[in-house]
Amino acid sequence: MSAADTIHASCVALDGRAILLTGPSGVGKSDLALRLIDRGWELVSDDYTIVTARDEGLFATAPVTIAGQIEIRGIGIVTMPCRADLPVFLCCELGVPVDRMPEPRSVRIAGVHIPCSAISALEPSAPIKVEQALYKASIA
Repeated sequence: MSAADTIHASCVALDGRAILLTGPSGVGKSDLALRLIDRGWELVSDDYTIVTARDEGLFATAPVTIAGQIEIRGIGIVTMPCRADLPVFLCCELGVPVDRMPEPRSVRIAGVHIPCSAISALEPSAPIKVEQALYKASIA
């Protein structure tokens, strides 16, 4: 099995575990990615991500035209180190209603089911919430 799609999502990783930040333009994908990078995460891709389904799961990498670049609103495009071809452990949906006590759910991307959490991207606690969601997804 090997199917690849390009999706509208930013992607960052911690300890080799990637997460997708999905949502409409202007919702805060790049801003949240930047705040996670400031906490020790690594950039995979900003705004668009290539996801590839394989037998062992879903993998993420940046399109070659934007690899190693992130848009910082008010600053412009900046270059930074990035990782490629990392396994995706979680999808964080931004710009959707956030339940106080959500039931576990998943989303299907490129034919692979990935745990999914709704996050309010611009809340000050958003990076910590993403880390907790990744932890929960990693032990599930």
